Amino acid sequence: MAGTNRQTVYATLRRKVLSMELAPGAPVSENELAAALGVSRTPVRESLILLAEEGLIQVFPKVGSFVSRVDPVRVADAQFLREAVELTALDDLPGRLDERLMAELDDNLNRQDRPGIGLEEFFTLDEEFHHGLLKLSGHGAAWATVSAAKGHLDRARRLGLNEATPPAVNAGQHRAILEAVVRGDLPAARTAMRTHLRAVFDDVERIRAQSPELFASNDGSTPVRRNVVTWD
Repeated sequence: MAGTNRQTVYATLRRKVLSMELAPGAPVSENELAAALGVSRTPVRESLILLAEEGLIQVFPKVGSFVSRVDPVRVADAQFLREAVELTALDDLPGRLDERLMAELDDNLNRQDRPGIGLEEFFTLDEEFHHGLLKLSGHGAAWATVSAAKGHLDRARRLGLNEATPPAVNAGQHRAILEAVVRGDLPAARTAMRTHLRAVFDDVERIRAQSPELFASNDGSTPVRRNVVTWD
């Protein structure tokens, strides 16, 4: 049961950090998080340690623990890994594409195109689309490794979807990738994928200029303690 508690608490806190429900720079308290989640402090403390190892939580002795700000260096590193995996996977697409997977990808794109789609729903469909392409090439299991490494990138992407590049633009880029795959035009698919994945950097720079408080300054500064953010 303890192991299940720890896994559930970790998954819950990680999701809240990545979705920006716990915003960059927000202070976190073991006591208040434990009370909000209805668990003891132990699984919360263990989860915060794991999140700190991922660079998603920062601990400042005698000051407190805080959600880390988005680190552009970590965003670039995760982007490098993602691009390497997803572009390479395109090289392994079979001559005959799996009809079931293609139907799932087509349905995914249709749902992305729905008017008024919410940010989190689109983000979920975006993840499923890229995972589906990896499965189409026979490398679906690689997605777990990519996902584990891209916490800062996911937060940057959410900021971009919310403030810079709207879902409709990303959906169009997804469709261009899939159409090139269907045509068997690997160079076009690679170009479309690379353009799509790298668009996040333009978004990051625009948002960083507008909201520098959301991003790591890399100057070693210690945040000022504020009221702890929790949720219902």
